[in-house]
Amino acid sequence: MPAAQPLRPAVFFDRDGVVNVSPGDGYVLRWEDFHFAPGIIEALALCHERGYATILVTSQQGVGKGLMTQETLDELHSHMQSELARHDAALDGIYACTHLAGTCACRKPSAEMIFRARDEHGIDLSRSWLVGDHDRDIQMAINAGVPRTVRILSHHEPKVKADFTLAETSELTALLREKLPVYR
Repeated sequence: MPAAQPLRPAVFFDRDGVVNVSPGDGYVLRWEDFHFAPGIIEALALCHERGYATILVTSQQGVGKGLMTQETLDELHSHMQSELARHDAALDGIYACTHLAGTCACRKPSAEMIFRARDEHGIDLSRSWLVGDHDRDIQMAINAGVPRTVRILSHHEPKVKADFTLAETSELTALLREKLPVYR
């Protein structure tokens, strides 16, 4: 019987406001409106270089509201992955809650998406990180037992403390280069 694979750590990323430029109070409904946040591709590639899985955990309530279909969301994520793959930065997993608030168990700050990723990708949460731009992202990490959190400042006043706070995504690669240990 082969030995079990050791669990590896991950860096979990929120999408809107972290992986892509925030649409504000609206939704990114088409690939043409999706723009990578400054520096995010380099940050994702660095995570891979350091041996971490990269996992997207995103709320996409626009599907639940009927503003876009699940198929359209999947196509948008497929385009995103293709572009990231050109830079050796494709995500290892994508988890999206598409439900309306109050109608599911997976909506942030629930840890459900992180737990699904842990189980499906063999993730060691005790050595993992999360990068988000809202209290619900940071609280999701806390609820899942993810010990290191990075907040990208947004127009929302933070109430949940993150370990690191950055003014913008362009600062993320430098922080990870300094603080993210190599895992092999």
